[in-house]
Formats: sequence, C-alpha cells, structure tokens
Amino acid sequence: MKEKLEQIKAEALERIEEAGALEKLNDIRVAYLGKKGELTSVLKSLKDVAPEDRPKVGQMVNDVRALLEERLENAKAVLARAAREEQMAREEIDVTLPSKKAEIGHKHPNMVALEEVERIFIGMGYEVVEGPEIEYDYYNFEALNIPANHPAKDEQDTFYITDKILLRTQTSPVQVRTMEQKKPPIRMIAPGRVFRSDEVDATHSPSFHQIEGMVIDKNITFSDLKGTLAQFAVELFGENTKVKFRPHHFPFTEPSAEVDVTCFKCGGVGCRFCKGSGWIEILGCGMIHPKVLRMSGIDPEEYSGFAFGMGLERIALLKYEIDDMRLLYENDIRFLKQF
Repeated sequence: MKEKLEQIKAEALERIEEAGALEKLNDIRVAYLGKKGELTSVLKSLKDVAPEDRPKVGQMVNDVRALLEERLENAKAVLARAAREEQMAREEIDVTLPSKKAEIGHKHPNMVALEEVERIFIGMGYEVVEGPEIEYDYYNFEALNIPANHPAKDEQDTFYITDKILLRTQTSPVQVRTMEQKKPPIRMIAPGRVFRSDEVDATHSPSFHQIEGMVIDKNITFSDLKGTLAQFAVELFGENTKVKFRPHHFPFTEPSAEVDVTCFKCGGVGCRFCKGSGWIEILGCGMIHPKVLRMSGIDPEEYSGFAFGMGLERIALLKYEIDDMRLLYENDIRFLKQF
C-alpha cells in the first residue's frame, strides 16, 4: 500500500510540474483527488487492510492528499499570475492617445417646434391631449360633419384598413373624443401624427404631423379666436408679427378662415421667402359647427367654440427656413447637426 501511495504521489507531482495551463491542473485534481480519483480508490480499499494498520495507512493517504492540494494551489497561483501578466501585455493601452469624442444628440427640429407651440398654448391655459393614430371612420369624418359621399373619404386620399377603420387623416378626432368625455369649458390642443395618401415631394408626405386646438365655453366668439391666434403668432414669430384672416370653407367650422402672418423674413415688404406677397399662410380655423357640437353631446344653444389646425412640419419649415420637407426625415446627420 505504501509503495502504491508513493507511486501515486510521484506521478501526480510530476504532472503538476509539467502542467502549463489552469485547465490541466483541474484535470489533475479530478484524476487524483476526485470522487473516482486515485487517492479515493485507495481510501475505499482500506477495508482490505488489517485493522491495526488502517490508522497508519489512512494518515499516509491524508498526508499525500494534503501535499497534492498544496502543490496544486501553488501551481494554480503561478499559472494565474503568468496568464494575467500575459493578458496585461497583450491588452496594453496607450493612455497618451486622444480619447474618442462623445457624440451627444439633440432634439429633432420637429420636436423643437412642437415644444415651442405647446409652451405657448399651455401658457394660455390649454391642456395637451393625445389620441389613437388608428381611428374609426365615425370620429375621423362623420362626427366632424363630413358625410359618406365627401371627397375627403376617397380611398385615393385616405388609408383605409376596413370600411370603418382607417389611419387618421387629422388630429380632429381627438377633439371629438374630448367633447364626448368632458363638459365645457374645454381648452385643449391635440398634436400627433396623421396619414394621407400623398406622394413624397418637397411639401408633401404620406405621414406628417398636425397640431389642432379647440376652445368651448359660453359666449365664445370669432373675436376670441382672432385674439388667440394673433397672440400665438407674436409668441412664435416675433412681436411685430401681424395676422390676416381670409374666408375659407371647412365642413366642421362655420364661419371658417385661413390665417396668414406677416413674413418674418422681410417684415411684410415682400421677398423670395414669401414669394413677394409679404404674407405666409400658417393654419386654418373657424367657429365649431353647431352640428359638430350637437353630435358630441354639447348644446350649441348654450355653448360655442372655435377650433384651429396647423401642420407641425410647416411651422418647422417656416421657423428654420427649410425649403424641403424631405430633409426632416432623411436622417442626414449633416442637416440635423444644424439644429
């Protein structure tokens, strides 16, 4: 038994000395000290040893085990240190090299313009309300006094999912939903993405953004609408900005108007930016049609209101003097860095 233990010790120590990797050390530990290892086999064979010799043989086995464990730990420390030094040499970093510049992003021109518009109207006491982009035909058209045979419902203009569900063409449905859910007084704006079947060019896109607003209360008149939009124009384009209202037609407002502002480039004198007219169109508006109020559960004999709507991209194009809407969506970093 003693000779066998000496042989096991000698073989194990030789293999430990020759091991050049941590993985090999682990294999040696399993081969000699594991559950099915050489020393474990010797311990299991103690039953064949004379009872008076068992303590001595057991002590010899424990001494060999302790020696092998010590040598394995020492070899592991040496190999781990060598591996770490080799890794440090391989991954050496020259701290004198210039660091990579951190690219910090910023808000998109559309978002900058949207936040400016929201700030103005929130300052007037309006709340910002959002609604679904996939909408019912009723909310997008019928509740806004747009009947079934209206040209706006043509499939060439509107993305229909079914005959009753579509991608909203305006954020006006948010106004209808607000009228159904809240009692006047109501002061709100509804920004969001809308969809129309347009070809992509410098001024059109099948997906763009609108900001629509609405006020409903007792004794609201067209003069309230004019005063609100005049103040909005001054806040957005400058204190010398004036507004002009031109008669127009919208199914959901009566009377209706298009609103122009004096060109903030030339001050209304006339230039290339305003095409020599001195005015720039920015939005449409009007007094809410009594039928629209009634369909949403509001008595037009007691309440009146006004509504307006503008394209967010148009505001951004005008404010930042961009001449092509496509630039806003091409993600060209050279363009976006300018903002």
